[in-house]
Amino acid sequence: MASKAKKVLMLHGYAQSAAILSKRLGAVRKACGKDIDFVFLDAPHVLSPADMASTFNSPQELGAAEASENDPALLPRAWWHVDSERKRTDGLEATLVYLRDVLKKDHYEGVFGFSQGASMAALLAALLERPQVFPDFLVDGQPPHPPLTFCVAVAGFKPIGPLSEAIFQSSYSTPTLHVLGRMDVIVVEERAKTLLDVSANKRVEWHDGGHFVPSKANWRAFFRDYLRNPTGDVPSPGPASNSQPPSGVATPVTLAY
Repeated sequence: MASKAKKVLMLHGYAQSAAILSKRLGAVRKACGKDIDFVFLDAPHVLSPADMASTFNSPQELGAAEASENDPALLPRAWWHVDSERKRTDGLEATLVYLRDVLKKDHYEGVFGFSQGASMAALLAALLERPQVFPDFLVDGQPPHPPLTFCVAVAGFKPIGPLSEAIFQSSYSTPTLHVLGRMDVIVVEERAKTLLDVSANKRVEWHDGGHFVPSKANWRAFFRDYLRNPTGDVPSPGPASNSQPPSGVATPVTLAY
């Protein structure tokens, strides 16, 4: 009898959408075949033109050029906003309630996120370990879902603010694969380290590109093998992992998320 596909929750980056991430991971999804059921979620907060203008120097940054106000599937979205003083995450509470309602309806083995979505993925994994720190996340006093088996965070960082601090505390223990780009000028090593420092059970893999999910053949095989067996002895994708980012993705930018 064929084994049941593993459901993995997929969280897109800031100013992107589920459709954009799904498209960009087409080769990875194909490599995984029927073993992995990728469930792509749209973030609940739709970004306005003013949000976009205050964040990006040009619409090509972070794939924002793919966003479209004319196509609901391509509306630019976010998991949270950062206040003008960059001291708190606005809208994070609403996002966690939204994810609570998703989780209580089905079972997921793990979560995979990119950029802001990677931060959200790690935050979700940590919250499922100690859901009582955010009472609104509970359903009739109980967690909506068991702790996840694994988390994949590509270009992730630790969100700012008191709720994030309460959820992560000193660390979280869900096995987490951190994938970072050596040429990433958006989530640089120092920023990535804020999440690595609270990840107690981590594996770190580097690629030689920028701010994107690597998808050359060696990385497709690596993601396939890791998602099939995240606690197994999966060989590193190796040094030949210099993929090319989409045009404009590696442009330096001051982010407000």
